[in-house]
Amino acid sequence: MLLPAIAILAGLALLTWSADKFVDGASSTARHLGMSPLLIGMLIIGFGTSAPEMVVSAMAAIDGAPNLALGNAYGSNIANIALVLGLTAVIAPIAVSSKIIRREIPLLIVVMIVAGWQLQSGLITRWEAWILLGLFFAFMGWAIYQGRNHDDVLGSEAETELDSHAMPLGRAILWLIIGLLVLVASSRLLVWGAVDIATSLGVSELVIGLTIVAIGTSLPELASCVAAVRKKEHDLALGNILGSNMFNTLAVVGIAGAITPIEFDYDVFTRDWSTMMLLTVVLVIFGLGRGGKGRINRIEGGVLLILYAAYMVWLFTSAASGTGA
Repeated sequence: MLLPAIAILAGLALLTWSADKFVDGASSTARHLGMSPLLIGMLIIGFGTSAPEMVVSAMAAIDGAPNLALGNAYGSNIANIALVLGLTAVIAPIAVSSKIIRREIPLLIVVMIVAGWQLQSGLITRWEAWILLGLFFAFMGWAIYQGRNHDDVLGSEAETELDSHAMPLGRAILWLIIGLLVLVASSRLLVWGAVDIATSLGVSELVIGLTIVAIGTSLPELASCVAAVRKKEHDLALGNILGSNMFNTLAVVGIAGAITPIEFDYDVFTRDWSTMMLLTVVLVIFGLGRGGKGRINRIEGGVLLILYAAYMVWLFTSAASGTGA
């Protein structure tokens, strides 16, 4: 079991590195092609931080481990809100002033309700997966419309971030290609190690996806959020999380389900989806605030971390008892 453990650690390290290079390369390339900083911040950076989840889940589905893909997507959503935002807010409170983000938070609630509806049957069919992908492209269209037709504080924060990673077009394309290739290779390595350990320990692929793989693939979000709040780019930090969770719920699960139908235990709905939904509602309460002044302070960040710890206890307790494992 030593070799699979090394494969997981190496895979996670390479995933984090390659996702960062992929985002830098893609963002710089898009800017050279004339895309606005706001659209780059909303689409490419959001996509890039979800690239590990996307590639890992696709590889898991191809390798016949769709539950690992589902666990990765939902576990990453839970980790993004409770662990990443919680830890980030404890380090530095997160102010929310972007109008686009304030409209995007309730939209995430709607997406979570659709996901919960699909989970009722215990099976995500290919048809349902394509529904998720259709909603994903609709969200992309909405985001592009918002970015083109509204000035927003998020745009200035994205421009500041892009200026700090400016590079010539040739180098940007090179890092884009290298980042993508390493993403694919490290994802296969990670999936192999995770499936092997799950088999050796008698733990389900779902639990491995909800924990080790989910936390590992959320590392890019953690790094980008901490860096953003230290630069006072608060809306960019929250925008990364919202975009990532939207990508995970619609695109990551959609891609995996389109490759192969995902059959799962009902505990995914009662435990994992309910936790994800609760955290999203809490995020709405914290993020929207009162009187248009949303702010996730250190106390609220601590609450999110406590909720994540409670979820971990619940997950391992149910896995140990044989329910949802």
